[in-house]
Amino acid sequence: MEKALVAGTSGPSVAFQLRISDSLAIPRYLEETYWWAYVHPNAVKFFDRHWIVNLILWGNMGRLRDAALAAIGPTLQGRTLQVACVYGNFTPCAVDRLAEGARMDVVDVTPIQLKNLSRKLKKDANVYLHHQDSTNLAFQDEEFDNVIVFFLLHEQPNDIKKKTISEAMRMVKPGGKLIFVDYHEPSYFNPFRYIMIPILRLLEPFAMDLWSRDVVSWVEETCVARGLGGLAKWSTGVHQETLFGGLYQKVVLERARPDVSSSR
Repeated sequence: MEKALVAGTSGPSVAFQLRISDSLAIPRYLEETYWWAYVHPNAVKFFDRHWIVNLILWGNMGRLRDAALAAIGPTLQGRTLQVACVYGNFTPCAVDRLAEGARMDVVDVTPIQLKNLSRKLKKDANVYLHHQDSTNLAFQDEEFDNVIVFFLLHEQPNDIKKKTISEAMRMVKPGGKLIFVDYHEPSYFNPFRYIMIPILRLLEPFAMDLWSRDVVSWVEETCVARGLGGLAKWSTGVHQETLFGGLYQKVVLERARPDVSSSR
């Protein structure tokens, strides 16, 4: 069992250890398709530069990051779960928004990503890093006030994508928010549409699934599969927005609170 230093604390300035599970293997699709981006040590060193992430997103990293965090509010209250590590300054910026007493948890299936993130966070940040798979989160139901899935779904095959969405939904408390930011099919008038098609087909083969179906439709399917009575019953509000000529999408779902009057 390997240990990796975590930047979060269980108390003021008290670092603790994260255990990297020997039994949790890196998924095959990640090893085969994204070894060059997320698994190889040289890839982490190269890609984890804010200017490179911003270049990949055509200058929109700050805008997309701020849009995701603003969907929660001016500060992050309670507990916030980030599903998968993100290159660049997404997590440090999120941590800067933590309210007093609030906490952030980050999960990732690749140990190298967790170790890399731990180096970017302040030692007194109230952040907990977990070596977990997004398709099988080891948390209790309804444990988090906010759940953020930032540019993860486009990297996953359809079966994995569905499980990740299902687990993310399971984590959200009634009254909490679930936020997705990812790729989206751009307008035919957006010149970046014709640049991105060969790039995504070559380097991100699962991303085109989010062009053919937006995130809301994937969530709706998950609601039906889980017997939740449809998205309209699970969520009190669905806020969908596209950015940069439709190339990106932000989806904010507000988890419905139990109807106390109908249960009496």
